[in-house]
Amino acid sequence: MSIRRLPEKLVNRIAAGEVVERPAAALKELVENAIDAGSTRISVRIAEGGISRLEVEDDGCGMTAADMALALERHATSKLPTDAIEDVTTMGFRGEALPSIASVARLTLESRVAGGDGWKRIVDNGVVVAEGPAALAKGARVMVENLFARVPARRKFLRSGRSEYAACLDAVRRLAMARPDIAFVVEHDGRRVLDVQGGQDRLARVAALTQRELAANSIGVDLDRGDVHLGGVISLPTYNRGIADHQYLFVNGRPVKDRLLVGALRGAYADLLARDRHPVVALFLDVPTSEVDVNVHPAKTEVRFRDPQLIRGIIVGGLRRALDEHGFRSVQRPAEAALAAWQPEPVAPQPPTLFAPYLTSQNPAAPMFGAPDAGTTALLHDRIVDFAPPRDALPMGRAEPATAPVPRGEAHPLGIARGQIAKTYIVAEAEDGLVIVDQHAAHERLVLEQLRRGMNGQAVPSQGLLLPEVVELDEPACDRLESAAPQLAALGVELERFGPAAVMVRATPAMLGAIDCHKLATDIADDLAGYDAALGLSERLELVAATMACHGSVRAGRTLSVAEMNALLRTMEVTPHSGQCNHGRPTWVKLAMDDVEKLFGRK
Repeated sequence: MSIRRLPEKLVNRIAAGEVVERPAAALKELVENAIDAGSTRISVRIAEGGISRLEVEDDGCGMTAADMALALERHATSKLPTDAIEDVTTMGFRGEALPSIASVARLTLESRVAGGDGWKRIVDNGVVVAEGPAALAKGARVMVENLFARVPARRKFLRSGRSEYAACLDAVRRLAMARPDIAFVVEHDGRRVLDVQGGQDRLARVAALTQRELAANSIGVDLDRGDVHLGGVISLPTYNRGIADHQYLFVNGRPVKDRLLVGALRGAYADLLARDRHPVVALFLDVPTSEVDVNVHPAKTEVRFRDPQLIRGIIVGGLRRALDEHGFRSVQRPAEAALAAWQPEPVAPQPPTLFAPYLTSQNPAAPMFGAPDAGTTALLHDRIVDFAPPRDALPMGRAEPATAPVPRGEAHPLGIARGQIAKTYIVAEAEDGLVIVDQHAAHERLVLEQLRRGMNGQAVPSQGLLLPEVVELDEPACDRLESAAPQLAALGVELERFGPAAVMVRATPAMLGAIDCHKLATDIADDLAGYDAALGLSERLELVAATMACHGSVRAGRTLSVAEMNALLRTMEVTPHSGQCNHGRPTWVKLAMDDVEKLFGRK
């Protein structure tokens, strides 16, 4: 078969397959053109998920009639004034979007420059069918109709209108997040689904486009390293999602999807989140154009870094530093659903009585006035209601009084302990509300942080066993423990090989107290095995430390004295990450005084 030159129409369709794989891809290209035109407001209208119609209108610089004709030719663009493609700073630069879209749909392009006349040009599947004057304000309006209508092989691979709409909305959301200075409006089938004003700060824009609660449960990131700057917003570990759909990375203002971000987030939130939970993040990375290649994907959704390990280190380091600086912070208040669960106790209506029963201080179980004598008619009431339950049914309160004054919020934001509920939760009074602490989850985090300091060179004190304990395991597990013995010693665990299928535990971390050495050794061996191939030894030891912390933490069901509870609160206030346990759940919640007053109808 001889080689032939493909016709221009077929070339455009092939290019469209690379650039315009679905309506969301076409919409992304059109919105990027509007951003590059210097727009301050961009309106998007979608019908049937973008399959039947896409429309983008902006108030940018606009185009003349001659520029409009040139813009519909392949590889014609105003965004590369020189041949230095590596220095490109605009969203688009290939000059392929409009001709590619016009080759597989009906495209109507209208535009007007300031002080000029409007012009319209209509291209139907690669053929110019009409052009002439148009009435519109300065800027441009592009309408795409019946995408892939004449390319059935591509049309049948489109998903449902609902799925395509979700992809279109995600594309606009990412671009709107990258440019908080621009106002964006999105309408779907005549219904407005997104409306954000221009001139917002970054946190307000990210929260508006993800979840409103993020503003109160987020941490700012700001890190400079050489010519590289990392900024953005990340959620507290306790504010997370079951899927990773709210994770955004922007490189030089360009939204990209990169596996580097996934790995960096996993490293930054290690031991802060359960494995099936994901943080909400929006990271903005600014790097010199010479250090990143944006011309590696037709749709410009991927980039390639000259030094990917440096970028990963910056992301992990920047996020860890931001998380460390916010110490004990947790989700700031209970969820609305939790607050709604508080309901006033229903009280059955009682018949009016002249006297209420009183109880004497000498005998609280006996009524003050006693019961009527036998044979006497009780005119006021025929029985005395006994409000005092049997003494063996009384709830056991704490004998030790908690009378310390409430400390200042700046010095002790977790307040002062007032009691313990169900031998599990510490109730503390803060300057601005009520704090409830999960004692097991909180102490587990404190132990983990102390073990991590041991891994960083500050040896963890160990406690030798009076009688070393022999733990029998299979031979591979013993091999793993033996190879990691020097690193485990830094964590306070001293063990040695004791035959082919056993190890001898000689010491355990003093902070763990009396623990089950067999279970501890088994769990450590399992952690070393479960991540042996995927992680290095230092990362596996992080997981081992988390397991050890769970073994040695204050268990739910243990009664604590007021002094112990206050000591736990004070330690939490100065310990990084104490706002969440090792699995990402909050260790404490605060019920503001306003919320308490609402529960009692005072507000």
